[in-house]
Parts: sequence; C-alpha cells; structure tokens
Amino acid sequence: PVSHKNVKYNCRVIIHNCKILLIRPKMFLANDGNYREMRYFTAWSPAQHVEDYYLPRIIRNITGQTVVPIGDAVVSTIDTCVGVELCEELFTPNSPHISMGLDGVEIITNSSGSHHELRKLYRRIDLIKEATLKNGGVYLYSNQQGCDGDRLYYDGSALIAVNGQIIAQGSQFSLKDVEVITATIDIEDVRSYRGMSSRGMQAVNTDSYQRIEAPIALSSEKNKSFGPACWLWDYLRRSKTSGYFLPLSGGVDSCATAIIVYSMCRLVVEAASNGDNQVIVDARRIIGEKEDSDYVPTDPKEFANRVFHTCYMGTVNSSKETRERAKKLANAIGCYHIDMDMDNAVSSVFTLFNLVTNKTPRFRIDGGTDAENLALQNVQARLRMVLSYLFAQLLPWVRNKSGSLLVLGSSNVDECADINPIGAISKNDLRKFIDYAKNEFGIPILDEFLKATPTAELEPITHEYTQADEVDMGMTYDELSIFGKLRKIERCGPFSMFSKLIHEWGTELRPTEASFIEKVAAKVKRFFYYYSINRHKMTTLTPSYHAETYSPDDNRFDLRPFFIQYGLELAI
Repeated sequence: PVSHKNVKYNCRVIIHNCKILLIRPKMFLANDGNYREMRYFTAWSPAQHVEDYYLPRIIRNITGQTVVPIGDAVVSTIDTCVGVELCEELFTPNSPHISMGLDGVEIITNSSGSHHELRKLYRRIDLIKEATLKNGGVYLYSNQQGCDGDRLYYDGSALIAVNGQIIAQGSQFSLKDVEVITATIDIEDVRSYRGMSSRGMQAVNTDSYQRIEAPIALSSEKNKSFGPACWLWDYLRRSKTSGYFLPLSGGVDSCATAIIVYSMCRLVVEAASNGDNQVIVDARRIIGEKEDSDYVPTDPKEFANRVFHTCYMGTVNSSKETRERAKKLANAIGCYHIDMDMDNAVSSVFTLFNLVTNKTPRFRIDGGTDAENLALQNVQARLRMVLSYLFAQLLPWVRNKSGSLLVLGSSNVDECADINPIGAISKNDLRKFIDYAKNEFGIPILDEFLKATPTAELEPITHEYTQADEVDMGMTYDELSIFGKLRKIERCGPFSMFSKLIHEWGTELRPTEASFIEKVAAKVKRFFYYYSINRHKMTTLTPSYHAETYSPDDNRFDLRPFFIQYGLELAI
C-alpha cells in the first residue's frame, strides 16, 4: 500500500541497486468473488499518467532520493523495455499488456495473487499465451504460493511465455516457500515476431508510455559472441562440405574470423561432451568418418585441424610481422595452415598486361598515378580470392580426404567469398570479441593483433611509408562506425549527419571554431562520396551472419537505386 496525496493505492515498487525507479499503482482492482480490494484501495487513473511522489523521510534516509515517479510507466534498460501488469489486469478485456506491447515494451512482468480453483490454471495459461501470441513479447508471471490464513490456497505455477509459447513453468502444488524458474530467451525473437505490417499500423497510433531509464543490461555480452559460431556450424553441416578455408592475413579482420571458427570448434566439443548425438553424427560426416565410427570430438584444436584450413598469401609488400602473427595464431588454434608467396602469380598478370599494352604500371611511391597504384593493389586482392577457391577445392584432396571447403571472407582480403561471418560486425565489436577470446580461450597471441596497426599491405613498405587503413580512409574506425550507424540506423543524409555531429562532437570540442566545422564537413563529405561510389557492391554481398541492424546488407533494408549521387556540397 502506498498513500499518495492522501489516496491509498495497491502498488508494485520497482527497485534497482537500492534506488526506487518506479512506483506502479494497480489500475484495475479485483472486487468480486473472494476479493474486495476496493475496501482499501483506489484504482489509478488515467492510463499512462505519471506524477511525482515525495518519499517519506524514513525511505529518503535509505535511498537518498526525495522524489520518484508514480504511475503507469515502463522501465527502459540498456537492451530492452520492461512493463508491469498487476494480477487482475491480466484478466481484464483491455489489459495493459496490449498498449505496452504496441508501444515497444518487450518484457511484461506480472506479480499475481491468484488462488487455486479446479481448472483455473488452464485459464491463466490461455490468457498468458494470448497476451504474447498476437502482439509478441515475453511474459514473466509469478504467483503467490501457500495459504492466505483463510480459505484460499495460492498454487504458484510461475510461467515464462515467449510469442505465445510457454517455455518454462513452476510446480502447481509445492511445500517450498519459494520456487524460482528460469529460461534463457533471445529478445531478437520478439523483434522478428513483431515484424508484421498490420501490427505496425496499430503501433504508430498508440500513445507512448513514459520510460524510466535503468542503467542495467538484461542480456549477456558474452553469449552474443557465440552467435556467428553457431551460425557457421549450422551452415557447415547443412552444406555437406568438409570444412572452411580462410586467407589469414595477420590482421584483425581475418584474425576475428579465425577465432569465430575456433569458438565453433569449442562449441562442438562442448556439445559432444554433453552427449549431443546429432552434433557427433554431423562432426563424423564432415570429417569423412563412417557413421559407425567411434570418433567423438574431444579437443577443439584437434577438431579445428580437421575442418579448418588457413593460408598466408604473402607478396613482396607483406611484412614479416603479419606473416609471423598468422603462423602463431594458426598454431594457437590448431588449424591446418600453409604459408606461401604469390609474387609469381602477380607478376604473370602484369607480364600479360605488358605484352598486350606495352605498358607497365607502377606504385605511387615509384612515380605511378593513382589509377596505376589502385590497379596494382586490386590485382593482389583479386588473385588472393582466386587462389583461395583453388586451395579450397583441392586441399582435402591433398590431405587424402573427400569433399571441398567453403571459403570464408574477411574484409581486408576478399573480393567475394562463400560466406562472411564478420560481414555485419563493426571493427569495434570485432576488437571487443578478440579481447574477450584472448582471456576466455587462453590465446595470448591475440594481444599482438589488437596492438597492430590495421593495414591491407598492398603497397610497398619503405622506411618512410607503411600503408595504414585509417590513413587510406581519411577517418578512424571509430568515426566510420559513427558515420555508418547515423546513415543506416538513423537514416541521415549528408546534411543531417553533419548537423548531428556538430552538436555531438561539439560537447568535447569547440563547435564555434571554423576549423572544427570544416573538419567535420570534410569527413562527412568523404564518407558519403565513398559510400555513393561503392553502394552498388552492396547488391552482391557475400552472405554474412546478421549481427545487428547496422550492417552493409543494404539490398535487404535499403530499396533505393544502388547508383546514388549525393549533393555533397554542404553549406558552412
């Protein structure tokens, strides 16, 4: 009970780290049968109305707060939105979960006091399933358990439902004072389930709830790391191939891809040790063992050596450091690794070009033009992918095995591969994953990849010059992520992006300085210029694991013509 402005309300109090986030009064009171709530309480009204509640002195001394919100609001965490439904409200025709769901609330919680009657549990289950069947969402239902000191018995049966399906349920009759049920769910299932256009038509006409922000994440960053690994395993077993082939460059991108494959091998070994017969059968088939074989993957390195093949394809422009890093990484994860130089292949292409044109292109540092410099770099990248497919087709044969390999792409080395597990993951997230894997998987060599300067190594290295990705791009990877998210997720064009960045970056810098404004404008122009001239490549992207909305998979989400001409002259 909470008294607000001398009116008593039946409330649920939401608390995080000894701070009251929200006092949520009950809006529909049970006042028939065994219940007479209106003897004591008044129903909160109207819906979605919030006021300030001045805490009593005794509570202020505990929480350090003076005023907290009271009313029909929802709690917004870092990764989702949680709403509150109270007991009787589930049983009413226009339950709050309807409007909350339409307003984007993904998790509905209900702390209930529902007594036992014969067959009443069926009704509860039907109502909870219906609450998430049409609108999608997660429903967490907890119920009192035990005698109320009078004639009623409260029969527990806590429930967790997702998108109309009960995925966890507690016991109905138990002598325990407290019973806790848990379930691991993927919140993306809710977002996917809610993708129907008819729901969107109703959602846009729904009044918004006030959101109370809570500095907490309900999802685990650690578990997210294994999404691409699970995707790779499912792709491999369905493709009926013998494994994966990766051009290992010694840089962060191919390193991250290799670690994802290694984490796949770890998951396979873990599943096999837990007796997952389907994983064991698939593993035997992939490595070429007979069905009646007794092989069971027990060591991720040993399994990686059977299914994962890598190759360092060096040229005269490659450094000793990247070659060594690639070799050390391959040894650390156990994959089958080969090392080669491809200068003869590159020279052959330009020998043929010289025979046809009587011209020999030169790098920029040797006096060549930008066109010559770019062509010399592109040939190396294209030849790496041609050779990758050759080795992917024949390496199993070289090892006296059957089948072929799927070629994995990573952004610094591929033109077009079979699949690209990191194609929708930003450079920043890749670095976080590698840092996590360094400790979790016990691979200290990964620290060298994190400290290394990102480089394509397609131009000659001299004492005065070493090619670097961020220099070539004219922006850092942090800036590139910001630009990409503003363009893709927030749908910013050049001017709106420029305007946002002036204010956002201006909090640390001085937005009134002309040099600052010119630098921001120049970076935005550069980003959109290169985006527009490369947009057509998005229509033929290698399939990649869908990690988040911010990804280069534009042809599925951006239906504009792929040839884009932006007006890039921003008024300053």
